[in-house]
Formats: sequence, C-alpha cells, structure tokens
Amino acid sequence: MTKICVLGLGYIGLPTALLFANNGIDVVGVDINERVINTLKGCSMPFEEKGFQELLEEVCKKESFRASMKVEEADVFLVAVPTPFDAELRMADLKYVVSACEMITTCLKKGNLVIIESTIPPKTCEKRIRRILEQSGLKSSRDFYISHCPERAIPGNTLDEMVNNDRVIGGLDEKAIELTRDLYLSFVKGNLYLTTSTTAEMIKLMENTYRDVNIALANELGMLAEDYNINIWEAIEIANKHPRVNIHKPGPGVGGHCIAIDPWFLTENANNSSLITLARNINDSMPIHVLKKVKELVNGIENPVITVFGVAYKGDIADTRATPAIKFIKLAEKEGYSIKIYDPFVREFEYPIIGLEEAVEGSDCIVVLTDHTEFQEMDLDILCQRMRNRNIVDSKNILPKQSKPGFKCNRNVVLLGKT
Repeated sequence: MTKICVLGLGYIGLPTALLFANNGIDVVGVDINERVINTLKGCSMPFEEKGFQELLEEVCKKESFRASMKVEEADVFLVAVPTPFDAELRMADLKYVVSACEMITTCLKKGNLVIIESTIPPKTCEKRIRRILEQSGLKSSRDFYISHCPERAIPGNTLDEMVNNDRVIGGLDEKAIELTRDLYLSFVKGNLYLTTSTTAEMIKLMENTYRDVNIALANELGMLAEDYNINIWEAIEIANKHPRVNIHKPGPGVGGHCIAIDPWFLTENANNSSLITLARNINDSMPIHVLKKVKELVNGIENPVITVFGVAYKGDIADTRATPAIKFIKLAEKEGYSIKIYDPFVREFEYPIIGLEEAVEGSDCIVVLTDHTEFQEMDLDILCQRMRNRNIVDSKNILPKQSKPGFKCNRNVVLLGKT
C-alpha cells in the first residue's frame, strides 16, 4: 500500500489528506500545531468545512489516517503549508515551504515523490525545492521526483471542488508527472492537465490574477458609475449579457489567501507587470473608498458609532484571511469612530464580535463588508429603529432593497451611484 506523508493540516492539506485516506492510501498528516494534532487524534476537525467531519470519522474507522507532529518515511511527501505574503517586500515568504522540505530531507529515500501543493512563485520547484531536497544526498529526477499540483478549491465548497474540479499537474520530469497523475486519479474526477512544474506554478497565479484584475475593473467602473449617477450593478448585469463579457462584482476590496496575494507572487521577479500592479493597488484602496462614503454620511455627528456587518473575506464562511474589513476598521478608528462588529459566522477575530442587536443599538451607520446570505433577509425597519442615525453603506449590494410602506430607512449604497 502507498503511504503519503502530508505536511501542513490546514484548509487544503487536511482535506487532501482525508481524501487520499478515504481512497485506499495510508496517510500520516503532520503539523507543528499541537492543538490541531490533538483535535484530530480525537477524530474532530480543527475547523469547520462542509462534509469533512464525516469524512474524518470514516477514515478514523478505517485507520487509514493519523496525525503526528513528526515527519515519517513514506512513498510520497505532500507539502501543503501556508505561503505568507511579505507585505513590505511584496514577495512570497517561503519559510514554511522551505522548512517542510528540510524536514523531508531527513526521511527522503530512492523512488520517493515530493508534491508541492502550496502556492509558490514560478521556478520555485526547479530552483529552490530541488536544491533543498538534494541536500539529502539524493539526485532529483534520478533518485526521487518533484512535482507541483496547486489546489483549486474554495472555502465552503472544498470537498466538492477538490473531487470534481480539473487539476493541473506539473513535474520536473515525465516520471514525476506520471507518478503524480496516478496518485490524484484515486479521488479526482475532473480532468488532469499535465505540464512542467514552472508552467503549473504560473497557471495557479494566473487564475487568481485574472480574477483580481477583473475585480479591479469592476471597482473602477463602480466609481465611474458614481460620477455618472448610474446603478453599476444593473449596468454590469446587462453588460454581462454580451456573450464575450464577464465583469466581476465590485466591493470593498479583495481578501482570502489567494486572490489578494497571488498576483504579487507572479510579479515579484518581473518587470512587465504594470497592469497587475495597478489592479492590486485599486483593490487595496477600496476600503478607503468605502470609508469616504461613511464619512459623508456621518459628517456632523458627534462621536460616530459605526457597525460593521461581516468581517469574513467572502459570504457564508468564517475565514478572515486578508479580509479588507481589517483595513476599513483600522482606518475608521483613526477617524475617531467607535466600531462594533457583527458576523454570524466568524468566532475568532482581531476585534470583538458581538450580537446583532447590541451591534446595531445606537449606531450611526451600518457598513456591510461581507455578502452573508443572512443579510439578504434582514428586516431593515427593525434595524433602523435601533440606530441613533439611520445610515447604511452596503458595499456588497446584499441588503433588501425596500423598506416596508410608511417607514423610510436612509441608505447610501456604495458603488451604486444614486439609488
């Protein structure tokens, strides 16, 4: 039986490990976080993700998965550790990837396959990973094999996307590609596209950069729509009826571990990246634009109280990685505003999360920063009655469009022009 050692049991590493373990492969999952390991040893998921608690219980029964803090000898090593963004240098910080590969060298033996799932800049496998692993004394493409298989999954729908999405597999040589393909065929139902490691590295970054640039276009169109006093959401909907147009949605910025940072990974060692850099700057500036709309509404109010609806980076999940809400909140605090936060999904955050009624009570302006489905169903009449001043900035166009007859809730919806 093939044995896989998965390094990194986060949002991607752990689901990947469980899917392999559920398909006839012996898997040991390794993480340096003792809490994560102890939680998994109790057959409980360390984070919420649809379908994976049941999958974990299944592999616990099969005894095909176990968690450990130590790397073990295996046939395959899979690296799925985080790749932080160095904001000062605008570069990928590879310290966790490097550390994981250094751990592997102590157990690496002939015939092994090393797969990097972590997001990395182009040429990383060829120039960095290969050199680290060859410190074992073994030679890449002769004694062991290296490939890159970037994930394509979104929080909240990880299980379905990991199984059904197409995957890209890139290797330093044909043998690495072949071994990796055969392994992922154990659970992936989508197509597997085979290429070089550097091409695979670039494809992952290209996919998220495309989305980032498209969002930046939507955000700029939204600000132009304000100048022309039109509804940008209606305009985008109609424009997208064109068979070759697909404009994304505007909003308060871009968050998450991928779209907000992958473009910088792509451009960190390149000169020809003006458009990508401009798009990043536009999206990073959106919390400033949202705050501008808030300032217009609360101008003249003494000691304004601002209520933030949603700090997750996208709707209906608890993930706050790189959320634009952080920048908005910090900027609002610098203006002297008091901040209260309500999010029905997020439990752990840099700022306190409070209940809905407490968050709205005495507020001068509600600012919607996340498109949680719950917000679509809110009774704006009740919310406004609890507020000191009835102002709402809806940067996601998610709140109900009408109040009940006879009650007027003053709303200013960001990026919609006049409504």
